[in-house]
Amino acid sequence: MRGISVYLGDDSFLNLEPYIEKVSKLGFTSIFTSLHIPEDDPLLYKERLQQLGSWALKFNMELMADIAPPSLAHLGFGWDNAEGLLEWGLTGLRIDYGVDDDIIASLSGKMKIALNASTLTKEGLAALASAGLQRDAVEMWHNFYPRPETGLDSVEFVKTNLWLKSEGLNVMAFIPGDGLLRGPLYKRLPTLEEHRDMDPFRAYLHLKEDGAVDKVLIGDITLSDDSLEQFAAFHEGEILLRAQALMETGLRGVQTNRWDAARDCIRSMESRQYGLIGTHLLKPNNTIARDRGSITVDNERYGRYQGELQITKRDLPADDKVNVVGKVIAEDLNLLPYIKGGMKFKIEWI
Repeated sequence: MRGISVYLGDDSFLNLEPYIEKVSKLGFTSIFTSLHIPEDDPLLYKERLQQLGSWALKFNMELMADIAPPSLAHLGFGWDNAEGLLEWGLTGLRIDYGVDDDIIASLSGKMKIALNASTLTKEGLAALASAGLQRDAVEMWHNFYPRPETGLDSVEFVKTNLWLKSEGLNVMAFIPGDGLLRGPLYKRLPTLEEHRDMDPFRAYLHLKEDGAVDKVLIGDITLSDDSLEQFAAFHEGEILLRAQALMETGLRGVQTNRWDAARDCIRSMESRQYGLIGTHLLKPNNTIARDRGSITVDNERYGRYQGELQITKRDLPADDKVNVVGKVIAEDLNLLPYIKGGMKFKIEWI
């Protein structure tokens, strides 16, 4: 599952409905918002929360809110009747420090509950279980870290997540956005420090493949158009690779990496049909060194392999049987390891 974050106190809120609708069509099914409400403006937050709840219902997305007791009171609720927020379109609440185990356990019987993934201990989980916690209603959420150098280390992060999953709990983490960023620092909002300056889609793939998480949310306000295009392709089961053409090939459309995936390159299952154009064989051309990310087509000197399209996953030497027809741009090189056997990919020539 993947999702976005919406901040009720930010001026961007007024213009977010089209963005929420757009991402909902790209497989984003969750919205996170924060309800740390300033005392001088609770009415604004109430109105905007209700509006956000209506959007969540309209676009069939869950809505989870980070809340503390004072903010709950500003909205006219307490822990004893917090389930009333479900009528506003909320799905559940993220609860952090200072709330009694009995209250958390009671709430888990009424709505989805998110707890702090980084601070829960075995003893704390046992205490919650004794209080009657409904585990099937609980998710474990990591924080995001606005200040540079304070994000989590990936090794300890995965270790924690594996333990939580062994306890039957789902885990969520944040990746940064690259569109409209959230202040006051505007340094992006990742859970892992290594993701702070990383493209969102690559950070998403990293968590999905290697992070032992079940849900990924964008911490910042929006994604750029380029990132949205990558997520749109992924929603269709493809990884989009942007590339610079070095010669005309006529290669278009979706490709599939062979199921018996090679160590050194991605091999298109569909590409050999392009080796013959009418009765003309594919002549040797631009048979230069194949740096990582080179897009190549085997020429007529390769016999039955001619026409095979490959993308190199490591630096390879020049081969007079292989034409280098393009190069994946630097920003997308780190997507190559995620194109596993049987994975579809699409080259966008720019």
